[in-house]
Amino acid sequence: MRGVKIIVAAGLVAVASFGLAACSSDSDSSSSSSDTKASTTTTTAKCDNTIVDVAAGNPDFSTLVSAVQEADLVDTLNAEGPYTVFAPTNAAFAKIDAATLQGILADKEQLTKILTYHVLDSKVESSDLQPTQTVATVEGSDVTITADASGAKINDANITTTDIPACNGVIHVIDTVLLPPAA
Repeated sequence: MRGVKIIVAAGLVAVASFGLAACSSDSDSSSSSSDTKASTTTTTAKCDNTIVDVAAGNPDFSTLVSAVQEADLVDTLNAEGPYTVFAPTNAAFAKIDAATLQGILADKEQLTKILTYHVLDSKVESSDLQPTQTVATVEGSDVTITADASGAKINDANITTTDIPACNGVIHVIDTVLLPPAA
């Protein structure tokens, strides 16, 4: 099970890192998927509390952090941003069938698409949410975010914790790994 967690985390980290590297620093969320390229060399944020730092300090993200390290994408997630990362917990990764997860991790292109589907190229805090809104991810596909008195969701994932600050953006915790629409 630990191997599966590491594999899933590596995939999410790779996707998130891929998405962050492709993001511009403006708040336009209309970046196209053709503009994204995986890279481990990016400008490092000028602070000590990046998305990577915050995730590394939270044991619920150990799978995600292991994946980022394994994929050599730490520098990407330390880039200036701003970014919004919908970060699946270890329990979210555990919901994925082991064989399916291993297949995703073995397919770098698919893994990158999945991870960048969790990243927005702007900072979106909970106070910015509308009752229903559709936004483009770094991967290029849209996600639907809904918010009401009972809570907030992104697609079918519950947003369980919001507005975890980082110097280069914000993290929202989700309970399910998001999968982009099939091409």
